[in-house]
Amino acid sequence: MPLVTTYDPIPLSLLNDFLYCPRRAALKLIEGSREANQHTLRGDIVHEHADLSGYESQISNLKSQILLLRALPVWSERLGLSGKCDIVEQRSDGSLFPVEFKLGKRRQWENDDVQVCAQALCLEEMFKLSIPRGAIFHADSKRRREVEFTPELRKKTEAAARDLHALLRSTVMPSALFRRACEECSLFDICLPKATGVNSRTDRLARTLYEI
Repeated sequence: MPLVTTYDPIPLSLLNDFLYCPRRAALKLIEGSREANQHTLRGDIVHEHADLSGYESQISNLKSQILLLRALPVWSERLGLSGKCDIVEQRSDGSLFPVEFKLGKRRQWENDDVQVCAQALCLEEMFKLSIPRGAIFHADSKRRREVEFTPELRKKTEAAARDLHALLRSTVMPSALFRRACEECSLFDICLPKATGVNSRTDRLARTLYEI
């Protein structure tokens, strides 16, 4: 049974944006804002090979053959999501293992885990099989971090999908909330969190505009 009612599917990569910053997701989803900076350009370079559709065969350390499916389109009618997986490893036993490429060193981020979990949920719905885990490949450290798709992570991913669809239906732009990470966001000059954020001078003046 569908968990969402929005007709058009939402890009599953926006789950990552939404958990990182709801306003960033809304700027992309509602207003269609897109800007590039050094981080997005580096991300494009990291994804350059994975985004080339196709497949290749590799031999694992266990001498078993693994088929690498690159830029595999995925979708979920239940969650109202669509997108693509950077890499899906198909093992010799037929099991699937999604791998998401990310910048930075090997460390755990909840929004990254939710994004790769969403890919797994799409694959499970499409291929009618169970996918217990996937991985995040961290480009700077060239290390892989395995992610287990626990019941808690699955619930968190489904909740994020519902909240993202609710955000789209409401068309209400979340308030900006400035934090140090904002200055590295590609939408910083559009969002203007210092000028318009919660507790900014603009926000305080707006709240007192009609006070007597």
